[in-house]
Amino acid sequence: MAEGGQGPEHEEEQPQISDVPQSKEDPKSKEESVPLEAEIPVEQLFSAPTPQYLPPVLGETPPGDPPDPKKCSPREFLEFYIFPVLLPGLAALLHEVEKEKCLEEKRTKFIPTDFLTEWLYNNNPKRKDESFTELFSIPFVKDWLKDHPRPPVPLSLLLSKEEASILIQSFWRGYRVRCDSEIQELRKWQKKLREERYIHDVVRKFWAKQEAKVGSKSEELD
Repeated sequence: MAEGGQGPEHEEEQPQISDVPQSKEDPKSKEESVPLEAEIPVEQLFSAPTPQYLPPVLGETPPGDPPDPKKCSPREFLEFYIFPVLLPGLAALLHEVEKEKCLEEKRTKFIPTDFLTEWLYNNNPKRKDESFTELFSIPFVKDWLKDHPRPPVPLSLLLSKEEASILIQSFWRGYRVRCDSEIQELRKWQKKLREERYIHDVVRKFWAKQEAKVGSKSEELD
């Protein structure tokens, strides 16, 4: 007899429970199920694509009459009044950046904001028949620079590589020549000659100042 008073006959009477739950089949679900072989319309598989925003053509305004700039939406204001002028300016800026080799050099004299300011001012539709105006001649730029003067541009940014190499080579050749012993002796002789030539003028001017001071003091005492 097994422990707990239960024999093998009791174990056989226990029902066996399956690990996989059995769902109750609904007769309505069988009727509504669609067989795999059935054809499904393509419209149900793919939704209609959302309309994609297309930016305006470079330098062109959208078709139609321009809206009132004070009453139109921000998008209309950009498309009719900002993009037709700004986008060509940005395109010209990119060409100038490539021309000045800004993407190749670490430091350049080219200032993108200066170029864009000058370009937008001269290409303003309101100044269509006026002559070209340089950046530093623009009225609001002149007013700004009066209160906010710029530091001078370093010479290293103003010179090209060829000009800088010529200056460095000429300085180096002059330095090597001045290091020669005969040139050193000649420079010492020139310095001494200048001192002797102008020493009389220096002494004469000095005594003239001293006499003028003494004369002014004597007049005050009288």
